This record gives sequence, C-alpha cells and structure tokens, in this order.
Amino acid sequence: MGKVIGIKNSSANLEDLGIKNTLSQYWNLTQEELVEETIKRNQGQLNDTGALAVCTGEFTGRSPKDKFFVKDSYTENVLDWGDINIPISAEVFEKLYNKIANYFEGKEVFVRDCYACAKDEYRTNVRVVSELPWATMFAGNMFLRPTQAEIESSQTDWLILHAPGFKANGAEDGIRQHNFSIINLSKKIAIIGGSAYTGEIKKGIFSVLNMVLPHEHKVLSMHCSANAGEQGDVALFFGLSGTGKTTLSADPERPLIGDDEHGWDSNSVFNFEGGCYAKCIDLSAEKEPDIYGAIKHGAILENIGFIPGTRSVDYAATPYTENTRVSYPLHFIKNALPKSVGGEPKNIFFLTYDAFGVLPPISQLTVGQAMYYFLSGFTSKVAGTEVGVVEPQTTFSACFGAVFLPLHPTKYAELLGEKLEKNPDIKVWLLNTGYTGGAYGTGKRMSLTHTRALIKSALSGNLNNVTYETHPVFGLKFPTACDAVPAQVLNPRNTWENKDAYDTKALDLAKAFAKNFKKFEGKASEEMKAAAPKVPTEA
Repeated sequence: MGKVIGIKNSSANLEDLGIKNTLSQYWNLTQEELVEETIKRNQGQLNDTGALAVCTGEFTGRSPKDKFFVKDSYTENVLDWGDINIPISAEVFEKLYNKIANYFEGKEVFVRDCYACAKDEYRTNVRVVSELPWATMFAGNMFLRPTQAEIESSQTDWLILHAPGFKANGAEDGIRQHNFSIINLSKKIAIIGGSAYTGEIKKGIFSVLNMVLPHEHKVLSMHCSANAGEQGDVALFFGLSGTGKTTLSADPERPLIGDDEHGWDSNSVFNFEGGCYAKCIDLSAEKEPDIYGAIKHGAILENIGFIPGTRSVDYAATPYTENTRVSYPLHFIKNALPKSVGGEPKNIFFLTYDAFGVLPPISQLTVGQAMYYFLSGFTSKVAGTEVGVVEPQTTFSACFGAVFLPLHPTKYAELLGEKLEKNPDIKVWLLNTGYTGGAYGTGKRMSLTHTRALIKSALSGNLNNVTYETHPVFGLKFPTACDAVPAQVLNPRNTWENKDAYDTKALDLAKAFAKNFKKFEGKASEEMKAAAPKVPTEA
C-alpha cells in the first residue's frame, strides 16, 4: 500500500474491501485540496469566478439502460422489475466488483465520507471511492458533510466504488455494454464503471433511498423541491424538466429546504442532500440569480464551453451536450434553510407544462385526484426541447420521477394518499405553467407573473375563500377569482376563441391520461381510478 493522506476512521481500510496495493490514498481532502489535485492532473480548469470546470467524457448524462439492481431473496418480490429496474445476478455483481477492486491496484484513489438524509433518524453514511479527485469533490458538494469527529468515529452504511476508467466486456461480463451502474441492496454497495458522469453517483443513492425509506420506514421519498415560509409552513414543488420547478420554488421570502430530493415522515420534510445539481444551459443572472451566484470557488461546472480566449462561461454553448450542469453545496444559496428540515407540508404543487392549453392555471385536488395526478406525472414536450419534436407530445413520468423508483409507483401514491387522509388541512394544487388561449403554436405561454400570484394566493390561504368551478372533463376544481390574475384566465375554456376546438383538445388530452393510466389499473385503488378524467366510452 502506498502513502495515505488525509483524515479517516482508524478502522477504515480499503484492503478490507479487496482494494490492495494502491499507489496512494487520499481520504477526505478539503474541497480546495481536491480542486488543486484536479488541476494538477490536468483534469479541469478554473473559470473566471473560481469554479472548477471539468468534462465527463463519453457520457454526459445518465445511462438508464445500463443501471441494474441485484435480484436476490431481499429484492425479488419487492422491486418493480422491468425496463427501469433491470435485474442482474449476484454473480455478475461479484465479478464486476472484483474487477473494479483489481482495477484500482497501482492507482491513486480518492475517498470521501459523507451522508444522506438531513434528519438524524434516517442518516445514511456513504463512502465514495473513486479514481477521480473531482468525483469525490462532487460527492462532498452533493451529499451532507460530516464533521471531522464524525469521520473519525462513524461507520459506513453504503459504499460506492466509482471507476470511470474501467471498461467492462459487455455480454461477456453479463451486461449490455462497457459502462454500468449496479446497486446491491443486500450488501449496501453500488458500483459504477465506464462512466464519469457524476449524476450516476447522486441518483444511485437517491434510488437506494427511494426503496429503503418507503419500504422499511413508511417514509415517502420524493423528487421535488421544498421551501418554508416565515411561520414554518412548508411547500413542496413537483415537476418534470421545463415546468418551472426550480424557478418557482426559489422565493426570497421562503427559505429553501432543498431543490431536488426529499423525504416526508410522520411529522417533517427533510432534504436527502447537502447540495444542488443544476442545469446550466442558457443560464443567466436575470433568469436564475441563485444558481448564477452559486457558480464560484467550490462549485463544479460540467461539460460547459468558454467564450473563446477567455475563462468566462458561454452558457448558450453546447460543445459536448445540452445537459451542462453545476454542482455546489446548499449553503451557496443565500436563502437556504441551514438544517434542511421543515415540518409537514401545508401546500403541495404539481407543476405541469400543458402545451395543449387545456388544464386550468391552478386547480385544487381531492385526495383521490392527488394520487391520480401524482401517479400520472404529466407534462409535455414542445419543438426545441428534443430533436424531432414538432407537435406537442404528452409525457408521463410516474410520481414525477419514474426512472428513480425501485418500487411499483402505486406504493408511493398510496403513501401520499395516507398522509393526505391523516392531515386534511394539506392542500394539493395542480399548476399549469404551459399554454393558455390555445395549444402550442396558437396560444401563448402562461404568464409567470400570474403563476407566481396563484402560488402566493394558495400559500396565503386566500384561495380557500373563493368560489370554485368544476372542469366538465377532468373534474378539477378551479377558482373563479384570484388577486392579480384576470378572472377569464382561470377558466381555460374562456381563453380559447374556438370553444369547440377547446372541447376537442380537452378530450384528446383526457384520452392520453386514460391510455397512460392503463398500466397502473391492476394495482391502483378504486379511489385513484375514480379520479380519472371522464372519457366517453364511444370516443
């Protein structure tokens, strides 16, 4: 074994993990030291604000077809096996684990001890072992950071071996191709090979928590952002890419609990993470001041381009990918809640970008509807968001994060329903941030000013004191009045010149919901099914 540098638990030993004869081991270096080690190895450079810019190489995003769970006696009858949760044998896992351990021989290895879950009761200590200094720096940004005393005394719950330079032999090794991410829930080990995209580390632990917390603790794990008001009232914001989740949850009057991953137990909402992993494409100080201001020394920029001849980032450039990213610790956000834990939510917002212009700007949901629309996870794609998209397309992602759910989606919807039944004071809102006055191409984008006013009225309780109408197809209750929002805007049909065209489009969208929900019908409760839009049987 070569030299050992840094701070570690005296009982921590890579040799016990099968990792032997390393050239050197760097344990829990500071972020500043990891920046230096990265630059020293020509693996990154600083931009003009002091952030570290790196390239992740071949993979600039997650590779969902190459993510596997070990199928064994613990997981066989628990996980929702299929295209998202792909099974793999314990034998294949062991073979690749040993190959990675051998791969580390003779190499410099960087180790980072961190943890997930801001609430002590669910604290999950994570040890990341990587060949890249900036990968362990990423772990230090994204996960929660233990004190030196905790590092020296605590035991590891989960181990991640991260070997981007290791290439598997595809079918010969029992997998699809040379890269892989395999989670072994029984052994509490994740192995990542062939990809340097750091999101595999972040979402690997998120997937673990999405299984362990609901299955073993009845905690609802959620892909959402969360903030809290002056009175401690917590709001949750769910939404797929492009719905405005990041923008709308960033409120100077409401401290941020977290921007992406949370748990909800019997009396609190808590962040899983200690950082943010934000998209950078077309970033500007005007559009996203919090993110823009967080890009400083200690942050890591991924796959960005520079303005030629400078170290200034060109946020419109896509030299490697449109999925440009930045990671930074949560405290880089001025308005972050220090403990990352709040009370039970008072308001929950499901954000949907409805490019068909059908759904009301805001609707209040019943418990059954909350479960139904949570399970549906609807938004839409429009031209420009993906290659080949010309007409608006419906997109459904269960629980607003289907690709991260090891359990059947109805398990999460049922947990949500149970919590809402126990606390009827919690209000759930469906918020359309998409189109009004017509579909994409004829209508116009919902006013951000109006959307903010609707959220403000919901949070203040003002929407509890107005009359509501019910949508004839979707059964959604929507308010007839709201401060700072024209009454006509609140009823989507009234914003269309051609009412017949609206009715046709509403029916088309209802059919899309019904078609998507068929895959859940075998396990969905009657209450969920009853909340579906009304589609005529002859249609």
